[in-house]
Amino acid sequence: MRDFIAKRPVWSAIIALVLAVLLWLVLAPWTEAMEEAFGRKRVFLNAIFSGITLGALYFLVAAGFTLIFGLMRNVNLAHGSLYLLGGYLGFEVVERTGYWLLAFPVVFIVIAALGLLLQHQVFRRMEGEELRQTMVTIGLSIVLADIMLWIWGGQSYTILLPDWLSGPMTLPIHSGYDRSGDVAYLRYPLVRIAILVAAIVIGVAMWFTLNKSRLGMLIRAGVDDREMLTATGIRIQYVFLAVFGFGAGMAGIAGIVGGSFQSLSPGEDTRFLLASLVVVIVGGMGSIPGAAIGALVIGLADQVGLVYAPTYSVVFTFLIMAVVLAFRPQGLLGR
Repeated sequence: MRDFIAKRPVWSAIIALVLAVLLWLVLAPWTEAMEEAFGRKRVFLNAIFSGITLGALYFLVAAGFTLIFGLMRNVNLAHGSLYLLGGYLGFEVVERTGYWLLAFPVVFIVIAALGLLLQHQVFRRMEGEELRQTMVTIGLSIVLADIMLWIWGGQSYTILLPDWLSGPMTLPIHSGYDRSGDVAYLRYPLVRIAILVAAIVIGVAMWFTLNKSRLGMLIRAGVDDREMLTATGIRIQYVFLAVFGFGAGMAGIAGIVGGSFQSLSPGEDTRFLLASLVVVIVGGMGSIPGAAIGALVIGLADQVGLVYAPTYSVVFTFLIMAVVLAFRPQGLLGR
């Protein structure tokens, strides 16, 4: 972070200004005149928090994608299919056992094993051949989509939440005034707050592993100079195999999260694959903080645009990507 501020003071100032304005809009007690001028604060706050929590979901998907695509340079366009398959499997586990938390380790193990199979049987044979990887994984995604459509049909599914995560919680944030003129506080779904906290914890753990641990050192060294690292006797293929499995498992976990507060249906795989691509492009390939910033920006643009300019909400996402590519092709935090 210090290096980023020192090397990019203009970007740092812009990000700090945007965060300061956002915090003021969220935390400041708006007067009735301000609410009339800018719109209802409760609507604005719901759009902001929906964007942040959607960004948390995008981050969970894109975190695995940035490891596979950004660090290992493997073009896995079946990543969205792993997301949707993880969601469907999580739905089946919860339906059959009634335990929401049990779905996470089960789905992570199954989808990670599928990722290990893909890395060992597909990507290991096509290292450095991006076009072949692209075409093969597009074919795999089509096959997986048809298999999921055959098994689960075309209807939508929602994963049942446990009682302790159901319902809203009251946040200590001024959200306007009620009909009697008293101060009202924001009420927001508890599950989305829990998912946001979990995404932050996972993001910090991944950053620490990549930047402060021996495993992270091996991964980064293998990406920068694989031949030199192999010459030291380290079996880098096993390290990359583990990274690919973890990235795939993260996509499966994100599928459970997405199915818990949104829905699972055909087409969600393509949607989240595109979202992951945009997040990685905006944030920078191989950067966990970049993926977090990119997911937050895209999530906010999606939800705020959906509330205030629904016709153009999709355009905002790709407009942000186009601006970043025009002025900083490597992404906000990319090397």
